This record gives sequence, C-alpha cells and structure tokens, in this order.
Amino acid sequence: MNNTKIPAALAKLTWKHPETGDGQEYVLVEGATITIGRSSSNDIYIPEEHVSRQHAVINYREGIFMLNDLSSANGTFVNDQQVVEAFPLASGDEIRLYVPLIHFFAADADSEVYINPDIEVSEPVAAGAGTGRIIITNGPQEGETISLWQAEITVGRAVTNHTWEIGLLDPSVSRPHAKLIRVDNRWVVQDLSSSNGTRVNNTPVTEKGRLLSDGDVIAFGGTLVLFRAT
Repeated sequence: MNNTKIPAALAKLTWKHPETGDGQEYVLVEGATITIGRSSSNDIYIPEEHVSRQHAVINYREGIFMLNDLSSANGTFVNDQQVVEAFPLASGDEIRLYVPLIHFFAADADSEVYINPDIEVSEPVAAGAGTGRIIITNGPQEGETISLWQAEITVGRAVTNHTWEIGLLDPSVSRPHAKLIRVDNRWVVQDLSSSNGTRVNNTPVTEKGRLLSDGDVIAFGGTLVLFRAT
C-alpha cells in the first residue's frame, strides 16, 4: 500500500482501543477541532467506563494544539497534571482520561509527514461553514446538541413560561443569561449581566461580546457547552 504525503499534517494522537487493545492513530491538521469521549458521536471514540460521553476537546489556536477538559466526571490529565483550563500540548505529552492513555506527537519542523491513507485525519472547519451548534457537556442535559437555528438566540435558565430560545436546567444560570448572535456568518457570545458570568475557554465575556471559534468551550454559569461551527 502506498503512503500519501499530506504536508498539512502537524501532529498525531495514538492510543490503544480499550476493548481490543489494537493501536489507534488520529492525525491532526492545521485549524482542526477534535472531540474525545465515550459517545460514538465524538471524533475520537473511546468506549471505556471511566471516560465521559463528552470528555475533552483539542483545537488549534495560533500555532498550538490546546486541550480542554469538558467538565468530565473523572478529569483529564497531561503528564499526571490535571487540566483545569486550556492546556498547550507539546510533543511527547501523555494525555490520561483517568485510565485510558493518549499520546500526542508533533511533527518536526524540518520533517515531511507521511500518513497511511487508512488513518483517520482531522479536517479544519472554515469560518461560516454552517449554522452552528452547541453540545452540552455536563449537568442534567449532558450530551444534548442544540442547533443555532436563527441569527439571535438568548440563553437562560429553564423556568416556566420563559421567553428565551435556549433554556438550561441549571440554577446557576441567570434569567436570562447570555446571547448568541450571528454576524457575517460568525457567532458572537455576549453576557447579559448574569450573576455567575459567561466564560469562553475560561476567559470572562462581557456585554461587548466575544467572537467564537470552532471548538471553543463556553461556560454559562456552571453549565459547559462545546461550540461547533457546523
């Protein structure tokens, strides 16, 4: 079988399938976002009881692959250090999802990266490529995917007769809490003077808003959601 040269490949993840023990590999390219978890909807599916359905996400930010934990039940660790905010990955890092291990390897700057065509390769998501969606990664609605179906969407606590488009079953979420606005096919999140704040990748968001990128982790109070651009 001939190998295919893919210059855009910047790194790869390797791990062993928890049920079969077979070696697995996933190639990362510039601009990619990769979700990891026990749900088969993830880019990297790890069917192991200690892994949360939506456990972690890796995305490419300004030349670095960043790892975020998605409020998983058992935590995410890099070289035995627990990930509590966006963590920059370096070649040789060992990512532990409580029990399962994933190894991160970056391509050398001067080397050519050759990839077997049978290996799954991540693909970057272009800005404005779709209507957008959010995936709830913790709490009573964990695993729920909500499409961003209109240009302006308000997020708030789910209460009787609420008027906002997205209701979250979380007492730490205000009534209302935040707003998602589509501007020129990009999404912006704004905080609406909520009691417990809105954060993107652990950075506070103000009423001025923040532009979202595929793979960003948004916290509405105590509820975490993963933003996907498609």
